[in-house]
Amino acid sequence: MPTARSGLVTCAVNGKMYAIGGWVGSNYTGISTVEEYDTGLTASSPDFNGDGLVDINDLLSLIESWGQNDPLFDIAPQPFGDGVIDALDLELLMSYWEQPVEDPTLIAHWALDEVEGDIAYDSAGVNDAFVVGGTAWQPSGGQVNGALQFEGIDGCAVTDSILDPASGTFSVFAWVKGGAPDQVILSQQGSANWLCTDRATSNLMTGLKCSGRTGIPMISQTNITDGYWHRVGLVWDGLYRTLYVDDILVAEDTQNSLKDSDNGLYIGCGKNMEAGTFWSGLIDDVRIYNRVVIP
Repeated sequence: MPTARSGLVTCAVNGKMYAIGGWVGSNYTGISTVEEYDTGLTASSPDFNGDGLVDINDLLSLIESWGQNDPLFDIAPQPFGDGVIDALDLELLMSYWEQPVEDPTLIAHWALDEVEGDIAYDSAGVNDAFVVGGTAWQPSGGQVNGALQFEGIDGCAVTDSILDPASGTFSVFAWVKGGAPDQVILSQQGSANWLCTDRATSNLMTGLKCSGRTGIPMISQTNITDGYWHRVGLVWDGLYRTLYVDDILVAEDTQNSLKDSDNGLYIGCGKNMEAGTFWSGLIDDVRIYNRVVIP
């Protein structure tokens, strides 16, 4: 960690250190008196399970880690905690109790609450999705307010690039209802199906894997096409690839890395828009984080 020159100060903002006057050992140029150091860290959010609200589920997660050194739950003092889960973390969490959270690690959020038009707005950034084909807005038919209905033939939503899976940790969650075998909830264009159903069983699976012969899809033992709402998720922490259904871990393995791609995403169809991969059902509240989310 850098030390500022001549007893001047450093401050931390959004995972970066700023040394006033530059830091010891840097190549001073005389042009700027503030130098930036990227820590590679991200301040933790009190919304541990990534549902947009601080509630009893987040409190239970914090209690389970009480007294431990767990960066995922060490939220105080801000920005990077103090190495132990204690009363400071509890106090900060309770200050957000039952309030919506503005999470800087939430890099894309399509609530899918629109009532008309061909744009699904990204409330977390600038990655609005364009809705095409056989789809219909359901203003009161979602799990969280409205949702988008997909008819399973050619309907999907298309986004620009959001993230490269090979660049670091991330988490993806969405609510879904309906669907059928071999259909896709979320994919990266021309690259991989991130969240989808198995062809034989309709169980949740992911086709996002490392490159080469060692990379294989991961299939859970949990069916998600039973006509009920399910919250599905994919989490990558740099080593473990994990699938969740209704906030329960249903499959996990290790990968050396994930296939790199900075292509855009498809919501509701496969990576190549193949016939049969278009989702037939509802999708709601799609969220992408550049951190590990633990439901």
